[in-house]
Amino acid sequence: MNATAIRNNTQFLKAEAKRLGFDFVGVSKAEYLEEDAPLLEQWLKNDYQGKMQYLENHFDKRLDPRKLVEGAKSVVSLVYNYYPEEDLAKDGEYKFAKYAYGKDYHFVVKDRLKELMQSLNDEIGEIDGRIFVDSAPVMERSWAKKSGLGWIGKHSLLINKQQGSFFFLAELIIDLELEPDLPYAKDFCGTCTKCIDACPTEAIVAPQVVDGSKCISYLTIELKDQLPNSFKGQMDQWVFGCDVCQDVCPWNRFSKPHREPEFAPHPALGKMQNREWEELTQEVFSEIFRKSAVKRTKLAGLKRNIIFAKE
Repeated sequence: MNATAIRNNTQFLKAEAKRLGFDFVGVSKAEYLEEDAPLLEQWLKNDYQGKMQYLENHFDKRLDPRKLVEGAKSVVSLVYNYYPEEDLAKDGEYKFAKYAYGKDYHFVVKDRLKELMQSLNDEIGEIDGRIFVDSAPVMERSWAKKSGLGWIGKHSLLINKQQGSFFFLAELIIDLELEPDLPYAKDFCGTCTKCIDACPTEAIVAPQVVDGSKCISYLTIELKDQLPNSFKGQMDQWVFGCDVCQDVCPWNRFSKPHREPEFAPHPALGKMQNREWEELTQEVFSEIFRKSAVKRTKLAGLKRNIIFAKE
């Protein structure tokens, strides 16, 4: 394929992604993530994955997209904003992470990616590839940095200069050659340690390194066992996920409310009092979280978190 066709295809993809609601789009060449290999290996050796055994699987696939999609030439990284109009987390009340306010992002973002793939096929011809929304062994933050979308903050999340960090990352791994973007070379965190200092469970053990087994998001969502007593009194009343490290990040002053109607919270979510959460029934749980990511914990899991977080 000649350079003009590659450029035109890249421009079409980026314009179409923006039309479908993605805020930023970047492209990387599909190749082995050499720098990430020793970091991932050490992270796993330290048991920072906790009980998330699935993170130990497919080590090579995590580092090489060509093992996920045969003949892959490009990794397209995309940003989808979820910052809400109103922060529902209030001191003294049980709190839910902002990303879980509305409809489960896996479905919303995946639907947009399917549309994007269809548009590419219609415009360019048959393209082989896969879409990913936090659902497979893909080093999404590494690819996003490599494709120029931002830098990895000390809390280990991607930070974008224009939009902070309250967004979902998604990927297309495709066999179409595209113009790669320049990697994000600069780190704008500087000497700031607000996220490290604010973490209620001291889960950020070094800049860009999170001990997942201590993270409130892991404890309230991924961990299926009883919560360890050592975390009693440290949950800051978070019962599904946690936003502390992002809330204190100075770059999130640039966060703008999303434009996705499907991410609007159920009206009851901001009105329920602690007593009502503690007496939550299956019927009310099913109504409020009908299409929400919170369904992952089931009622029993959410009640476990509420009882544990209760001061």
